[in-house]
Amino acid sequence: MTQFKQNWDAPAQTKPIVIIGTGGIVTDAHLPAYKKAKFEVEGIYDLDINRAATVAKEWNVKSVYSSIEDAVSLGNDVIYDLALPPSAISQVLKQLPDEAAVLIQKPMGENFTQAKEILMLCQSKKLSSAVNFQLRFSPQMLAVKDIIGQGLLGEILEVEVHLNVNTPWSLFPFLRKLQRVEIAVHSIHYLDLIRAFIGEPNSVFAKTMADKRNPEFAQTRTSTILDYGDDLRCLMSINHNHIYGNKFQASNIRIEGSKGAIHAQIGINLNYPKGEPDELWLASDGADWQQIQLAGEWFPDAFIGTMSNLQRVVSGEDSVLVSSTEDALGTMALVEACFIANKQQGTKLPSLNRQFYH
Repeated sequence: MTQFKQNWDAPAQTKPIVIIGTGGIVTDAHLPAYKKAKFEVEGIYDLDINRAATVAKEWNVKSVYSSIEDAVSLGNDVIYDLALPPSAISQVLKQLPDEAAVLIQKPMGENFTQAKEILMLCQSKKLSSAVNFQLRFSPQMLAVKDIIGQGLLGEILEVEVHLNVNTPWSLFPFLRKLQRVEIAVHSIHYLDLIRAFIGEPNSVFAKTMADKRNPEFAQTRTSTILDYGDDLRCLMSINHNHIYGNKFQASNIRIEGSKGAIHAQIGINLNYPKGEPDELWLASDGADWQQIQLAGEWFPDAFIGTMSNLQRVVSGEDSVLVSSTEDALGTMALVEACFIANKQQGTKLPSLNRQFYH
């Protein structure tokens, strides 16, 4: 079986990293990724100083900053990693030094209006700024990108994302306060990935809703159709509330083309947060399905990729910032379109002539 590219090239030169924010994603993914890649983490800051100190001790981080002013005191000699709630992004960006390099946790603000403000802020401060849409950089999805690029699927005709999982929403109490949940913090990954693979859709149809099994959260289920014209069918079916055991849980992406198809299992969603292995299967040119050996997982390996790309842009090794704030605005526009579509009523059934029932 042909090998496909599954990792972003490591930077030859790196700058130390200053992490702002110490939420669970930092200890689950950022710090494990940077340790694996041997990136130096210079320091860490959080409004909760005790939390920052605990994380720093656990991960041997050199410095714990007592204020945001201290955290940005190294100027442009470091790369800033913002692991913040979307509502806090703009405030912290304003305090970064001009021309700094920064990786921003997704989503890029709470809505499209904030996303545009964040982009304008980054541009006005001349920041090298990327949004951490890291699923693009997972070994699995880098391989899919390579497969598509080599033409092994031919013309893309079908893209389907299917999740039927039991997500432990209690692990994310901050989401209880948000009016936008499922699409904004989870399905946004798949929307971004779809854009990366097949470009911008013409329009969207979407329904996102709560579930009585998780009533504290605004939405935990989503159905979405992305309109790419009459040849390509693209949809997402997402349910985070399947509490009936593992047997029929699913976390898959299927892409079919005129010459071949792939089936990808995104393992982290199964039995979260422990997860199951990622899997990738390819059938092309009439051959039987073959499993592609993967060189890592979404967590933490994809987080190496986003930081590597930013480091390489800063050092001049990469010319393109893949998940730049400019590109991320396109994903935020797609998310916004889904929420607008959600408010619009579907097509009503034509009125029935009751005489047909006699």
